[in-house]
Parts: sequence; structure tokens; C-alpha cells
Amino acid sequence: MPVFSYQAREAGTGRKVQGTIDASSEQTAAVALRGRNLFVLSIQEKMGISAGAGSHRGVRLMDLAAFTRQLSSMLDAGLTITQALQTLADQTGSQALGKIIRDLIQQIDSGESLSSALQRHSNVFDRLYINMVNAGERGGILPEILARLATHSERTYKIQSKVRSSLMYPSVVTVVAIAVTCFLMVQVVPTFSQIFKEQGASLPAFTQLVISIADTLKANLLWISLSVVGAAACVLYFIRTPFGHAWWDEQKLKLPIVGPIFHKLALTRFARTTASLLHSGVPILETLNVVAISVGNLKMEAALKEIAVKIEQGDTLSGALSQYPIFPRIVLRMVMAGEQGGAVDAMLEKISDYMDDELEHTLSGLTALIEPLLIIFLGVMIGGMVLAMFLPVFELVNQVR
Repeated sequence: MPVFSYQAREAGTGRKVQGTIDASSEQTAAVALRGRNLFVLSIQEKMGISAGAGSHRGVRLMDLAAFTRQLSSMLDAGLTITQALQTLADQTGSQALGKIIRDLIQQIDSGESLSSALQRHSNVFDRLYINMVNAGERGGILPEILARLATHSERTYKIQSKVRSSLMYPSVVTVVAIAVTCFLMVQVVPTFSQIFKEQGASLPAFTQLVISIADTLKANLLWISLSVVGAAACVLYFIRTPFGHAWWDEQKLKLPIVGPIFHKLALTRFARTTASLLHSGVPILETLNVVAISVGNLKMEAALKEIAVKIEQGDTLSGALSQYPIFPRIVLRMVMAGEQGGAVDAMLEKISDYMDDELEHTLSGLTALIEPLLIIFLGVMIGGMVLAMFLPVFELVNQVR
């Protein structure tokens, strides 16, 4: 996305400010600045920023959370922003993050604000981060805002870890089960088949079926493998296209077991991110536009962008949310209560906590459900093949008797 440098005056104080802003066009940037209560004096596209932004990769979420937490503590203790960043650059264990911090120091020393300097590294610091830092700078509460950002990052990491750990076990077991099944079908079953042919034994129908599948698999193993890899590549390519991405984001919310997890993850991101931005003083329209690209689901992103338009036309947040089924009734009722009490951000924070608890219960239930299903799957696949191979042996023993 293009980056524009601007000079403006604050509407309330008349103080002259300058910085940079991400926007799709100069007009969009001007509208966003007016939403921050700034009177734009000049604005122009800043060239060469995206090249610098893409040069640093590999910053983990926990490293970013630790950096934000430490920066907040140092600023709260009275250190200047440059002193705090220099200390963190010397202490950080992440090489990539250390390079970014040193670049931030250079930009701040040259006269840019912290939020403007962060925009050079938008691949590490997302729009949520940059907008909240900008709000903290304008309101003079940067340490408090950074503390909220650190908490937000830590909770996000905790949720992601829970989801990964809950899905890792069944994924690994499924892959191992498929690999073992393929090995038995290609190596073990043909050996039994050759023995049965040499003995001239009459095979049960189930055994003959398993042997036929094994023979077909072994004879066409290369083509079957290439077909599976090709199909997987086509699916991944389709999902990465704009239409495929939108289709998949809509469909994965409807999946029978993991669909509720994806839905609650998106709702948690929506509630917590919106609460953080509103609490920081970011206007509601700008908040929704930032949240839209942060929820991680294109269906909810499209809904939030339409909700922003409806609010601009005079609708309330709860009224606009109620027109989209992706937001459950519990969310609507709590947002409405927050509007009536004048504390929407606090109520959204409670919604995110509630969704966290719901997500944890869902993951616990999923783990409890998947374990017996995996046992049944392994029993049917591997036990079935073992039974098919030993059925002729049982019949031969009966004949001998």
C-alpha cells in the first residue's frame, strides 16, 4: 500500500504536526487525517518506503510483545524514546528485531514520530499497532497504549498456541496413520497375497478386496502420488486467488468440527482489537477499517467495511452489526448494553474475554471428541487390513481341523 507524508495542524490546539500514513490514494489519506481531527496543509506520496519495509522478516509475536512491554515500562520510568529504543536494541535476542529497532532510532533522530517510523516496517507492525501508537502520541499516553498493545499481543499468542496445540495431535496421528496404511498396502499385503497364490487358497471376499486395492495402489503408486500432489497444489493455488480466498474464508466457518473455532477466533480478534482502538481514542470509522483487515476472515472483513458505511450514514454499531448473521446475538446484546451505558470499549473487552473462554471450552471438547474418533479410525484402517490378511489363515486352520 502507498505511503504518504503529510503536514497538518491539530484542530484543537493549532499545533503543527507531520508524519506518514498508509492509504490507497491521496484522497483516502486526506479523509483519514481529517478523521484524526487534523487540518491537512500538504500531502504527497513518499517513495522508497516499501523496499525498506520488506527487508526484515522473522520477528516472532512473543518477541514483539516483549519489546512492546519493555518499551512501555521504560517510557513510564521517564526514559526518552531514543534511550529506551537504544537499550532494547542492545538487549534483544532477535537479530531481525534489533535491526528494526536501530532503524527506528535513526528515523526518530531525523525528526519523525515513532508511529511514522513504524510504518517503514509494516510487515512487522500492522495497522492496529501503528494506529494505537499514533493515538498514544497524540494523547500523550504512549506508555499506557504500549502496555495495552503488549497485553493484546500476549493474548493473541496464547490463543494461537492453544489452537495449534489442540490441532497438532490429531494432525500428526492422522498423517502417521495414513503413512502406516500406505506402507502396509504397498509392502505387507502383496507379500501375503503372493503366499496365498502359491498355496492356491480360496480367499474371502473381504481379503480379495483389500488385495485388489493394494495391487492397484502398488502398480500406480507414482501416478497416484503425482495426482495427490497436483490436486493439493491446485487447491492451494485456488485458495490464494481473491475469489478462492473469499470462498474458503466463508466455507471454513461452516465446517462441522473446526468451523466454530475459526468463527470464535475471528470474533475474538474483532472484539479485542475494536476495544483497544476505541479505548485509545481512535475514531469509530477508522477503527472499523483497521479491524476489518485484522480479523483474519474475508467474510467478516467485508461485513465490517459495510458496517463502517452504515455508521457513517447515522446507524449505531449494534444496529449495523445486527444486520449480519456472522455476529451472534450475545455480541449484539452486549454491544447494545455498552452503547446504552456509554462504555462500548469496556463491553467489547468483556466480549473478547467471553469468546476466549468459549474458545477454550470448544478446544477442550474438540480434543475429547477427536481422541476416540482417532482410535476408531486406526482400528478400522489398520485392524481391518490385519483381519483381511488373517481370515484365510483362520479358514485354513478350520479346514485342517
